[in-house]
Amino acid sequence: MQKHPALLVPLLFAMTAPLHAEDRAASGLFDQRYCEILTVERQRLKLHVTVYNTLGYNTCPEDAWRKLNAHVLARELDVEATQLNGPRHWLMDGIIGKGATAAGEVKTFGGIEMAARAEITMPLLSAPIGKTYYQPTEVNRETVWLFAAGKPVFELTDPQGQVYMMQSYAQIVDPKLALADLPRLGARLKLPKGWTYSSRVLTEDYKLEAKGVAHVLQDEFQNTYQRRAP
Repeated sequence: MQKHPALLVPLLFAMTAPLHAEDRAASGLFDQRYCEILTVERQRLKLHVTVYNTLGYNTCPEDAWRKLNAHVLARELDVEATQLNGPRHWLMDGIIGKGATAAGEVKTFGGIEMAARAEITMPLLSAPIGKTYYQPTEVNRETVWLFAAGKPVFELTDPQGQVYMMQSYAQIVDPKLALADLPRLGARLKLPKGWTYSSRVLTEDYKLEAKGVAHVLQDEFQNTYQRRAP
């Protein structure tokens, strides 16, 4: 089987469909560690992607995660490719998932239990290659991210004044990146012209909603952000 090198399904790392079929909530997530595995299968002229996530099962044990190899996993699963996405840490306090997000199967990868949280099929020729940063991508989902008063939030603002709230920070590029580093992260980012990075502490609860479509982007540390409503 010929592998599809450097495949990037853009920002599915944002968890396209985080919960099961009926409206369900997950709480107590702030700074909780998680990981994802994406499997990519070629179906003639299409690619079928399944996203597995540790949410609700474990916090992605470090020793087991370090032993995983994407190429070995792809051979074992007999799929076109796999991607390892993590470790990551949530920056919201809770998640509410809505809509027909079908309950997925539970699998164990190298001792790490995960559930299928999202599936997507795309034409082979339209599948993006390589990583792009500070470029919003539309992700189909219905979710509400719950940010609690008294907690910090970290935001990017583009030249048009649109604000993107960080929903998770990654320990992929910088394994030592921690919550305490985020207020000063702007000094490390190579922001495009006209973009700014800032942090603040919420004075009241905030709901970041995606009503069918979320506009999501990543910075060069692969931290993930979702655009706020105007």
